[in-house]
Amino acid sequence: MEEEVLGKAYDSRLMRRLLGYMRPYWRAVLVSLVVLFVDSIFQVAGPLITKVAIDRYLVPSRTDVLHTPIDPFLASDPWTGLTQLSVIYLFVIVGGLFFEFVQTYLMQRTGQHAMFDLRRQLMEHLQGLDVSYFDRNPVGRLVTRVTTDVDVLNELFTSGLVTIVGDLLTLSFVVLAM
Repeated sequence: MEEEVLGKAYDSRLMRRLLGYMRPYWRAVLVSLVVLFVDSIFQVAGPLITKVAIDRYLVPSRTDVLHTPIDPFLASDPWTGLTQLSVIYLFVIVGGLFFEFVQTYLMQRTGQHAMFDLRRQLMEHLQGLDVSYFDRNPVGRLVTRVTTDVDVLNELFTSGLVTIVGDLLTLSFVVLAM
């Protein structure tokens, strides 16, 4: 028996209910958002360093009036300047990897805790149901729904929403850099 799709694509009441499972972990979510903000800055910094290397050392232009904030700290000698930029670029790549790891770890851990709470509540609900309910509904279908739906919600919390926010932050920083 194929189930019908009921409801609309986005239900704000349902989303508020689901976000309620994240409420006990608001500190971890807040730290994750701050780390995501810093990671977005690091993602945009790499191309900016490449721009400075090209504009200042590889193809210098006398009409270049735009200066970046790191220009006063760079050497005028091309080899020394490129070496400095390479070290800064390496720091940006390692920093970006670190912040991305911390953010992913925090959201995965928080999502697992929230989904544990949801699974526990679902199991309490299922165990409180009358036996006749299980006669009318196949147990395999119930177990499948409970496990796969909770896994999909976990993916939404740990990756989906974070990816959207991270992409919006990175896009904002790219627009600011341009």
